[in-house]
Amino acid sequence: MTLSEHPIEATTYVMPTTPRSLAAGERPRIVLCYPAEPRHIDQIAATAPQADIIDAGQERVAELLPTADIYFGHAKVPVPWDEVVRGGRLRWIQSSAAGLDHCLVPAVVESKITVTSASGVLANQVADHTMAILAGLLRSLPTYFHAQQKHEFIRRPTRDLHGARIGIIGLGRNGRRLAEVLTAFRTTIVATDWYPINKPAHVAELLPADAVDEILPRIDILILAAPLTPATRHMIDARRLALLPKGAILVNVARGALVVTEDMIAALESGHLGGAAVDVTDPEPLPPTSRLWDLPNVIITPHVGGQAATRLDDVTNFFCENLRRYQAGEKLINLVDKRLGFPMPEEV
Repeated sequence: MTLSEHPIEATTYVMPTTPRSLAAGERPRIVLCYPAEPRHIDQIAATAPQADIIDAGQERVAELLPTADIYFGHAKVPVPWDEVVRGGRLRWIQSSAAGLDHCLVPAVVESKITVTSASGVLANQVADHTMAILAGLLRSLPTYFHAQQKHEFIRRPTRDLHGARIGIIGLGRNGRRLAEVLTAFRTTIVATDWYPINKPAHVAELLPADAVDEILPRIDILILAAPLTPATRHMIDARRLALLPKGAILVNVARGALVVTEDMIAALESGHLGGAAVDVTDPEPLPPTSRLWDLPNVIITPHVGGQAATRLDDVTNFFCENLRRYQAGEKLINLVDKRLGFPMPEEV
């Protein structure tokens, strides 16, 4: 898929500056579906004192979402999106996560519902986690952890991060923060992005999204930081894994379905792929029977890259700022192009 197949003019959405017309005496409803604490609910209520704040949680989000004018959260249970869209009440979805595959179903994409993401809010944590699992794999920590359990004190080979050639697929807010952190290790970074603009000085090359095949043969480490969309689903398959140099490492801190899991396992088992560090899997959770669990050159973490001690505070503060903007009719942060599946850069 090329950039020309999705002209920007065809995918621009106009944000409504005011909520829908309410009946006399009716208050707008903001439905929440994230692990908000009472102080977070109080903070949201103070930002929108004219609204009713409903903490639905995962248990009641399917029931209460059709009654929402504004929705903030990330439903991890089935939600009746078609019913919500037909009802015509919901005007704005603020995702509490960077990824939007949980809400960008066809009905929402075709509707006039405004969607914003939390892209970049947890970029520091994603960078922290990426560095942890990448460095752990390069320095053979899985091998040493197993040796520790057997009380073995044996030196084994390790690899270097300093001086590595790194490819980043998806140079959005998370990808840019990752590139910034990796600069300290004197790496050479090449990246692809749907909007290859405003290349950071520490990125050697920033290429269009359809240049993935071009960069794969030239890198030692492939880091996936792209959103999951129809265009990116299963983008890393057997053909593309074969383009990587023998011994290359794959790191996925985005979405598991960017990778064809069985193809990744086959590349690891054959020795072509030197290792994989994955915070996300497909399916998720990874079944106990998956061969991926038992491979010696793999680090698996259970989708914790965005965890932070301040996560709930950070996403609440972000929502409240966007809520203030929404009420004032100002431009929202991280306004999503729903057909592409991610926020458009501010500069476009």
